[in-house]
Amino acid sequence: MEGGGGGGRPSAVQAALLAASTAVTALLYSVYRQKARVARGLEGARRVRLDGDLRAVLLEAPGRCVPYAVIEGVVRSVKETLSSQFVENCKGVVQRLTLQEHKMVWNRTTHLWNDYEKLIHQRTNTAPFELAPPEEGPGGGGGGVAVRVLKPLEAAELSLETVHEKFHPSVQSFTDALGHYISGERPKGVQETEQMLKVGTALTGVGELVLDGSSIKLQPPKQAMPYYLSTADFDSLLRRQEAGARFWKSLTLLFGLATGAILLFLLRRQYRHHRERKQLRRMEEEFRQAQERLLREVGAEGAETLKNACVVCLSSPKACVFLECGHVCSCHQCYQALPQPRRCPICRQGIARVVPLYNS
Repeated sequence: MEGGGGGGRPSAVQAALLAASTAVTALLYSVYRQKARVARGLEGARRVRLDGDLRAVLLEAPGRCVPYAVIEGVVRSVKETLSSQFVENCKGVVQRLTLQEHKMVWNRTTHLWNDYEKLIHQRTNTAPFELAPPEEGPGGGGGGVAVRVLKPLEAAELSLETVHEKFHPSVQSFTDALGHYISGERPKGVQETEQMLKVGTALTGVGELVLDGSSIKLQPPKQAMPYYLSTADFDSLLRRQEAGARFWKSLTLLFGLATGAILLFLLRRQYRHHRERKQLRRMEEEFRQAQERLLREVGAEGAETLKNACVVCLSSPKACVFLECGHVCSCHQCYQALPQPRRCPICRQGIARVVPLYNS
């Protein structure tokens, strides 16, 4: 019978493999459902135009609100703008400054130097802004309709453009380098980055659209859907989400098939064990009946001799103890004639070793 746990039960390794595969499949399916829900939500989002009819659309909507809307426009500041610290005449409404340390760390397991990055400092500044119709331009005419964008930092995707990036390599003396080799850490330098959402950037906003008094606002949705402020157009955004859902679906199917194969293997093994046990019981019953018939034929005087006879040849006396099962059922010649791997003729268990039996 195939290797594994005793009695046909799965071994600890097989059970752990099945449990791990099932857990991974369940986790992947959960991620896939979330991605698919986001893709369906995006596909069902209401696309509205940033024009003079927008206010009328919101007045007709229940509660003057579109729970999940798609709107496209250009970024326009409401009051002041943020100036880049490194680039002249670069104005924006969201500014993110990042300092990141780069160094090499010695891995004592693989005996290799690995790149390591550590965030030293990050600061994000925002200024109030709105989305205006593209033809109106970043300066704004003031008379056209505009949508005020709220809580931009809560967006699941906030597209920022890198306007400045500079790497400052670390300067090391020979003593410093020797100390770094001993400590297992070699500084490479510090990377300085500035990212901005610039005025005039074409932006696709996906969120809750609300008419609040005389102003129109775009804010994070209340239905557990992601909030987007992306420089990609809506069709590209939707295709990206659908591709992500398909990727996680493929992984779920792959691990699901692997889990099914493991389960099928264990069930087949269990069935084979059950069938062998059933066949063994039938053989034992047939042997018992044949032994009873033979005892009746030989009579009382030969019963004692037959009781001690080898169960294979029924002529030579039993002379072997099979371990680990402990059965005494065979002569030495019949034991030698058993096919490899040798198994006990009574219980079919593998014979680990044989102890000679001496009758006094």
